[in-house]
This record gives sequence, structure tokens and C-alpha cells, in this order.
Amino acid sequence: MSEVAKSVKSTAEELAQKKLALTKWTKYLLDFMFYSGILVTLSLPFSVKWIGQFYEPAVEHYEETVIIYFVLGIAALVLIRELRRIFKTVLKQDCFVMENVVSLNKMGNWSFFIALMSVVRNIVYLTKAMLVVILVFVIAGLFSKVLALVFEEAVRYKEENDLTI
Repeated sequence: MSEVAKSVKSTAEELAQKKLALTKWTKYLLDFMFYSGILVTLSLPFSVKWIGQFYEPAVEHYEETVIIYFVLGIAALVLIRELRRIFKTVLKQDCFVMENVVSLNKMGNWSFFIALMSVVRNIVYLTKAMLVVILVFVIAGLFSKVLALVFEEAVRYKEENDLTI
């Protein structure tokens, strides 16, 4: 093997290792977000009371705030669960599968639901930050839906290619 070929092979292996490390790190970050999200969601009755010391609308609308954020927390956990499922297939190096199309569609639906619940939350008490959250989740929902279409097409090409001898 020539020196150039060895160098190209070495560079390709280094790149593959860096990609794998980034994917694993992202998976660990998602795992952390999922499990800490469970703790944060379950602690809402206590944390909203504590925040109420510094932010009066949280106390004025305590029940509504706890209920809305509990629903938002559950929706976010479901969304992260779907993303974790996708990352499992990425780690297996088999990401163009119909299960990921289903997960991406669910992520889009949950993103739109989070945006809608954030609109409801803004009815209870309006903040500019929640308007940004609404915009972010609408964009995330659209992105997930479009990515699901792209993945569906990639799965179709992959299945056709797998049938070709």
C-alpha cells in the first residue's frame, strides 16, 4: 500500500472515530436530558412554589402553571424519547429505517403540541420568552416533518438498493 493510500485510510478512520465520539456524546446528553427532565417535571409543584418567591405570576396562577408545565414536561420527554430512539439506530449505523420516519413524524406532532400548549400558557400570562418558545417549536415541528419525508425517501432507495444484486 502506498504512503498516500495509508494516509487517506488513516484520515478516514480518524474521521469515523470523531463522528462516533460526537454521536455517543450526543446520546449521553439526550439521556441526561431525559432523566433530568423526569426529575424536573415531577418536582414542579415544589419548584413553582419556590420560583413564586421571585416571580409573582407563578404564585398568582399556581395551579395553571403546574398543570401547563407538567403537560409541557411530559410532551418534551416524549419528544426526547423519540430522538433517543433515532440515536440508537445512528449508533448501529443503520439510520435509514421506517422506525425513524415514524419517530420523526411523532417528533413533529409533539413539537406542534408543545407550541400549542405554549400558546395556552401565554393566555394565562404573557411573556416574550414564551413567544420565542412557540416559534422554536413550530420550526422544530416543520423541520421534523420535512426530515421524515426525506428519511422515507432514503429508506425507499435503501430498500430498492438492498434488492439489487
